[in-house]
Amino acid sequence: MTVTEVLLLRLGELGVCVCVTVRCRPGRTEPAGGAMQVSIACTEHSLKSRGSEDRLCGARGTSAGSGCSGPPGGIQQGQAKARAGAGGRTAPQGHAHMKEAVGRHSSMKYRNLGKSGLRVSCLGLGTWVTFGAQVSDEMAENLVTVAYENGINLFDTAEVYATGRAELTLGSIIKKKGWSQGSLISLFSPHLLPSARRSSFVVTTKIYWGGQAETERGLSRKHIIEGLKGSLSRLQLEYVDIVFANRTDISSPMEEVVRAMTFVINQGLAMYWGTSRWSTVEIMEAYSVARQFNLIPPVCEQAEYHYFQRDKVEAQLPELYHKIGVGAMTWSPLACGIITGKYSEGVPEGSRAALKGYQWLKERMDSESGRRQLDKVKELHLLAERLGCTAAQLAIAWCLRSEGVSCVLLGASNTEQLLENLGSIQVWTLGAEALCVCSAR
Repeated sequence: MTVTEVLLLRLGELGVCVCVTVRCRPGRTEPAGGAMQVSIACTEHSLKSRGSEDRLCGARGTSAGSGCSGPPGGIQQGQAKARAGAGGRTAPQGHAHMKEAVGRHSSMKYRNLGKSGLRVSCLGLGTWVTFGAQVSDEMAENLVTVAYENGINLFDTAEVYATGRAELTLGSIIKKKGWSQGSLISLFSPHLLPSARRSSFVVTTKIYWGGQAETERGLSRKHIIEGLKGSLSRLQLEYVDIVFANRTDISSPMEEVVRAMTFVINQGLAMYWGTSRWSTVEIMEAYSVARQFNLIPPVCEQAEYHYFQRDKVEAQLPELYHKIGVGAMTWSPLACGIITGKYSEGVPEGSRAALKGYQWLKERMDSESGRRQLDKVKELHLLAERLGCTAAQLAIAWCLRSEGVSCVLLGASNTEQLLENLGSIQVWTLGAEALCVCSAR
């Protein structure tokens, strides 16, 4: 067997599409010296773990020509598959403005981040609370692996999460897996598989709280630049795809903020910038400053969004999306775990509300409004039970239906939770009617 034949066999085993072009000299019917030109075409997820794909989609061939098939009989009969993130290939109704696409090997959907050209998975993996604090480094690696294998291409962190340890943990995982500089060389090195190219996933971080010194927090030009460089050092990356201003800074002029963000993008330290927990007025001001001085405007706002926190994402941000193209990346779809029902009988040991520094969450649940929310959660659980899904899946699917939402960030402390949450895509694509009922409650 020739080297070329071995190469083609290896590529075929990996499921990579290979195109062979044979060039012959004039008058010859065979290529001189057996030379041939081989071109390789593969997608981001063509190299992902077969085991994970089979776990989520079932055995290949269950539906002709479709990778994953929807559960027969609707959501009720597909509950087990839905919890594992399986889903049909039926395109969701509406949301044409989001320019959605379906992942080749999973039910994951991809959307443009606002009106930018950046394609992100509709579900992303967040690291708040978990990485560097609540979960072990081994579990964090498992979460990143399962997330990527199932189509998630966006990983969110911040300089303040676990005082920098979340970035350190995520960076170590990316480095260990060889993702920071992954390339096609991994095709010929079995011990490197599964590997991802840096260009195939998105890393975002947030800048504001960097340290105790006066110059180590805020949105001054100094801290934006130095804070981002510190984040890149912890992440062991040359750049992040999106850097967010983690809140507004009344002591820093808007022009200074926009100029600093433009600078880090022009220097190749970030690809885009966005805002987090900014008002629509402040976002519009940043956009106006960018246009006035020929600078780069924000492309996205990170906002809290769940069944009990709706006004900003549903009533305010859609106008910005249509007018200036700012998209929404939302967080806390389960209201810090309240919607899961885990707090219905008090605060369980090991839960977020039991952690140091989260007394505010316990106080929220003990308040009158918190008790009303817990009562509403019981209704959501009943609806989810009728649909044959979990309340968590229903809540996340409910977030996905909103106009202008580019990505919903998930938090998980184990892979079982993550796989369950991935099943929300199944609920979303098959349960449009139920989501309308849920929204009206």
